[in-house]
Amino acid sequence: MINKVVNNADEAIRDIQDGMTLMLGGFGLCGIPENCIAALVKKEVKDLTCISNNAGVDDFGIGLMLQKRQLKKMIASYVGENAEFERQLLSGELEVELIPQGTLATRCLAAGYGMPAIFTPAGVGTEVAEGKEIRRFNDKDYLLEMAFNADFAIVKAWKGDTTGNLIFRSTARNFNPIMAMAGKITIAEVEELLPVGSLDPDHIHTPGIYVHRIFQGEKYEKRIEKRTIRE
Repeated sequence: MINKVVNNADEAIRDIQDGMTLMLGGFGLCGIPENCIAALVKKEVKDLTCISNNAGVDDFGIGLMLQKRQLKKMIASYVGENAEFERQLLSGELEVELIPQGTLATRCLAAGYGMPAIFTPAGVGTEVAEGKEIRRFNDKDYLLEMAFNADFAIVKAWKGDTTGNLIFRSTARNFNPIMAMAGKITIAEVEELLPVGSLDPDHIHTPGIYVHRIFQGEKYEKRIEKRTIRE
């Protein structure tokens, strides 16, 4: 069997170059590939297009890449927790494409399934539809959306094995499995890396066929985006 293990995040992202398009898994601060983001910041690659549900916060996640002006374009569904993102957007430094969350997920799925495009009712009659083809099916209008074309998908899982099979934990599953399917090259960082055969096949969320590189990450932060406590 192919051993897909690399030593660390620096080796995993070794061939990511300026101007590439990256998918980054996670939702809010949950299930984000922290080690790979840190390696990208250290490598100082720039002019990147990032596809992610959100843009992190100012001092964590994709927010660290925004601080270093590494992003040319952000494709996301929700971006309301990042002041630096807002500043770059309003100043014209950052190109932004906001899309409905379901459309974001389905465009990932389309890429993973090898489909060039999808038709969706989301966004019809809004600014999202400007310049896009609309087709009518069964007396209802649908918007043509293209599948994503990402050079790399970078995801974070709870457990993985040396052949790339992945298990995600609870809500950290979020966008990670569908993005893992969609990149030309998929990098997975995991909290626990196990020998092949260690994972119950019935529990695997992403088969190793989709994963090209895997490594065990370190020093993960279990951040809480918004803490609510009872008085």
